[in-house]
Amino acid sequence: MRVLIVEDELRMASLIRRGLIKEGLAADIAANGEDALWMVDSLTYDAIVLDVMLPGMSGFETCRRLRNDGVWVPVLMLTARDSVDDRVAGLDSGADDYLVKPFAFAELLARLRALARRGELERPSVLEVGDLRLDPATRGVWRGSTEIQLTSKEFALLETFMRRPDHVLSRLHLLEHAWDFAYENRSNIVDVYIRHLRSKIDQPFGRHSLETIRGAGYKLRADRGA
Repeated sequence: MRVLIVEDELRMASLIRRGLIKEGLAADIAANGEDALWMVDSLTYDAIVLDVMLPGMSGFETCRRLRNDGVWVPVLMLTARDSVDDRVAGLDSGADDYLVKPFAFAELLARLRALARRGELERPSVLEVGDLRLDPATRGVWRGSTEIQLTSKEFALLETFMRRPDHVLSRLHLLEHAWDFAYENRSNIVDVYIRHLRSKIDQPFGRHSLETIRGAGYKLRADRGA
């Protein structure tokens, strides 16, 4: 198991590296986000320990850049800040786990082992189907460069489609994923919101990406939907 430690505090980075080597792991150190990006491009790592507070490019931005470049190596973020907002920012930037300083080395090691067991899985933080993009963290939706304003329910319905492009989804499936069990009026609510969605993501752009599959349900086409 090879680990990249991205930490600008040399003493902390060296302590982590020595501990990992003692446990039989290989470990390299990058002092900033820029170095981390080229090192990941040059070598294969099984996990990355990434500090949030880095000079220049922050840990959040470094992680975001890695994911945007298609690098899905598991990332464990380290920070001295324990606020909920910081943890949310780290996870939404593409991190897999979060550890607050000071920490016990045994816990760091256990978390790295858990991340390594997951392996490299492609987990994009922003969903893309053709030129349609949806960001679950910011609740943003775009067709190309044009931002689209959706209600919370329209957003939930579109997210359900974008997580399974080119799959036919039944009305029951859509109900179960976009509405809670307390919702009672289930007669034609899916059809109503499908019309709402089409009027926002398709019609203004001359597209037909959201298809009706007679007797089965609906499908979001994975091509550009023209």
